[in-house]
Amino acid sequence: MKLLLPSSSSVPQKSLPPHLTSPFCFRLKSLALPYNLISILNSQFLIPYKSNANEEAIYIMKRENNSGSISSEDSGFFEEEANVDSNNDSNYVEGGNTDANVFSGENWSTVFLREEEVSQLQEDDIAGVSALLSIVRSAACFLLCHFSWNANKLQEEWFSDEDKVRETAGLLRKPVFLHQVGSVNCGICFEDYDCSYDQSADGAIISAACGHPFCKDCWTGYISTSINNGPGCLMLRCPEPSCSAAVDWDLIRNVLTNQHDHEIERYKRYLLRSYVEKHKQMKWCPAPDCQYAIKVFDEDLTGNGNCYDVSCICSNSFCWNCVEEVHSPVECDTLGKWILKNKDDSQNAQWIVVNTKPCPKCKTPIEKNHGCNHMRCSLPCGHHFCWLCLGPLGCKCNSFQRAANQNAKKEESQSERERKRLKMSLERYNHYYVRWANNQASKKKAIESLHMAQTVHIVKLASRSESSLTQINDFEFIIQAWKQIIECRQVIKWTYAYGYYIPEENKYDKKRQLFEYLQRQAEHSLERLHKCAETELKEYVQDWTPLEKFPEFRLRLIQLTNVTGTYFKKLVTALENGLPEVESS
Repeated sequence: MKLLLPSSSSVPQKSLPPHLTSPFCFRLKSLALPYNLISILNSQFLIPYKSNANEEAIYIMKRENNSGSISSEDSGFFEEEANVDSNNDSNYVEGGNTDANVFSGENWSTVFLREEEVSQLQEDDIAGVSALLSIVRSAACFLLCHFSWNANKLQEEWFSDEDKVRETAGLLRKPVFLHQVGSVNCGICFEDYDCSYDQSADGAIISAACGHPFCKDCWTGYISTSINNGPGCLMLRCPEPSCSAAVDWDLIRNVLTNQHDHEIERYKRYLLRSYVEKHKQMKWCPAPDCQYAIKVFDEDLTGNGNCYDVSCICSNSFCWNCVEEVHSPVECDTLGKWILKNKDDSQNAQWIVVNTKPCPKCKTPIEKNHGCNHMRCSLPCGHHFCWLCLGPLGCKCNSFQRAANQNAKKEESQSERERKRLKMSLERYNHYYVRWANNQASKKKAIESLHMAQTVHIVKLASRSESSLTQINDFEFIIQAWKQIIECRQVIKWTYAYGYYIPEENKYDKKRQLFEYLQRQAEHSLERLHKCAETELKEYVQDWTPLEKFPEFRLRLIQLTNVTGTYFKKLVTALENGLPEVESS
């Protein structure tokens, strides 16, 4: 079955150039956009259109040549997008445009690693460096930490100047402090100990490679405190202030006995997490309680500052560059500014300036919460004044008074202008933030609906169906529709941050106008899909509509899912490119 195009009889024909005769163009009249922008829009986006002859949704995509007909290349693309086999929706659920990664930039080669698998990779790297440099494993581990787990850089500098690397990292060849056999004074507690004791004994004197003597109790307190203070313990040095000798894993394991298993496990966790966090091609999934790390195998995609979306097998998606949630079409810098602005207390200060006035006596900000203009400041001030002019009661602010003090008048005028400017700024921010937050809430609700569809709705439909749709997998198109809704809600949410940071200068009016139109069309398309997946599906789940009509619903939902995904993919690409068509016009 193909998507229907409106017939010429159902569309009013106007006296316009041939390339503006598509139904889509008539919806742009109110925007008063230039013809070249309308043509660009007509060629780039799939626009929903409702025909007078058919109340169902009709989706059109026309890229017209000079003759006004669909070009052969685009016609083929449209045929590919429009053909839908009602008995086979594999094009939409496996590798199609409605896949969960529909907005990912590139197809990477990725692998998901559990903690034990990451630990094994770490051990392999340590063993490789240990064998290559002919050093013990604990020294190899410390060197790799020092070089941010970059084995290639470590090998280059080691073979270039081994002594310099040892000095910088603190791996000394010979001790710098030699103590006599017998009684030795601990450098921390200043108690005398017999250095002939076995190092496993409580009263033993233990030294790093530098030779500075400290008792085991002091070493235990020093190392335990460092581990509890955070990952800095991975680069721990000798307690002697003037010494930079390394405190490696062998020494830590020798000092911390069975009573300190918690500190040992914490140290190992710091070591493992540092291996992933310093690795250019590996990152932890930021989802709470997720223990997976993701590794990519294309070095060209890492470390270049670009945004690439990654989906973990725990179903969490995030940006590879900033490890924040997926935020197409805005850049990582814009996301950072938006999040910071939402947390910034300056918005509270702006609200105070816009919605309050200072008491003329004590200067405390006062909000007017009743209709009367007679204001009384709270105790201990208790000052009575007029809200309109901030003057004493009995004022004559209803009549226009030509102030004798022109400076005071000028100052009041400037203050009022600043007040209006801040009010406009606050209202503009609230406009975008409310819609950003609303789509965030809609996305969370869609995630709950996806779970409900997987666990309840599909089971009910499968149990009631007497047709060929009797297997759970036959209802996969419903899951894909909800996944598409979740992805699109995420995109729409971040388009409001994108719109907020479009400059307010007049030269950006065309860009803002075009952006708002595309955003509005995207929301319209998404709302139709959301309604179909939520409201219409409920009619079949609750047995309000006969199942004989379910194949029609299935086909309609697949079409809406595919078309909405295509439109949003084009929208993201256009916004990420900065809508260059506007600038060229």
